[in-house]
Amino acid sequence: MSRVYRIAVVGGDGIGPEVTREALKVLRSLTAAGGPGFEIREYPFSADHFLATGETLPDGTLEEWEGYDAIYMGAFGDPRVPDMRHAADILLGTRFRMDLYANIRPVRCLDDALCPLKNRSAADIDIVFFRENTEGLYVGMGGNFKKGTADEVAIQEDVNTRKGVERIIRLAFEYARDSGRGKVLMSDKANVLTFGHDLWQRVFKEVSAEFPGIESSHMYVDALAMQLLRKPEQFEVVVTCNMFGDIVTDIGAALQGGLGMAASGNIRPVGTSMFEPVHGSAPKYAGKDYANPMGAILTAALMLDHLGEKEAARRVEEGVARCVRAGKTTADLGGQLGTAAVGDAVCADL
Repeated sequence: MSRVYRIAVVGGDGIGPEVTREALKVLRSLTAAGGPGFEIREYPFSADHFLATGETLPDGTLEEWEGYDAIYMGAFGDPRVPDMRHAADILLGTRFRMDLYANIRPVRCLDDALCPLKNRSAADIDIVFFRENTEGLYVGMGGNFKKGTADEVAIQEDVNTRKGVERIIRLAFEYARDSGRGKVLMSDKANVLTFGHDLWQRVFKEVSAEFPGIESSHMYVDALAMQLLRKPEQFEVVVTCNMFGDIVTDIGAALQGGLGMAASGNIRPVGTSMFEPVHGSAPKYAGKDYANPMGAILTAALMLDHLGEKEAARRVEEGVARCVRAGKTTADLGGQLGTAAVGDAVCADL
């Protein structure tokens, strides 16, 4: 008998609920086809909920989510909440307070038609990025002095700890070893950011020595951005800090067909992890049956893989790939289907 997984779901804002609905539809189709079962509870947290109640993420929610096998989130961001307070509390709050320290972004191009590079094919693009997810410039440390005056000073602090740096680098090497990938590259800007990124350099050298079967290398992040466009096939696993990871993974998304194809997981090896597509809430497309749900569906596949349901994850990914090849896509990929029809096509393939 297949296992039943408890999944907490937050659809979020804009197109978030629409693409999340298609991802859940695919999960239920898997169950109907003999795959794992899912006990899904949907939570209302969003800009609409915040504007109606003043509530972002209620006390006790994260403790409640610890009892689930995984969390699945849609997208957040709404112009009616200019400071994005609700998004910070829900999304960043979950990442930081649950210590989901590894943002894992697989960048795999599923079809030659999606590859934007001259003289390159889909086979050349298969990279897994490990982005440190709880430190760096995103911790919100700093402030403003004399704000709003001609003498204003703004300080944003970049926080890197030995613990945080070591665990993300070690996880990248462990993944490379366990998945049969032979190379790990670390990217920083230690030639300018001489304190925090010197720590990255030293820890990377120490940890890499524990994995003699894995080829380790280094690039400054500006060189990495250029090489991702020139010769992406040289990369297998890339590990980097929070901000640089945010930037280079969007370059990676472009290599796999756009943000509508990009999946991500916010991971900690022990305990409940959270999964989210990374395309944003795109409020102008909300409710128009226009958004590409494939990134959301591939995020569900990534969640399945993390839960140990590797065969189910493979089936979903291959189903998405077949739909791409058959032209059963939304307009951003050259197709003519709407959001729901793409979800239906993937379900029919399963």
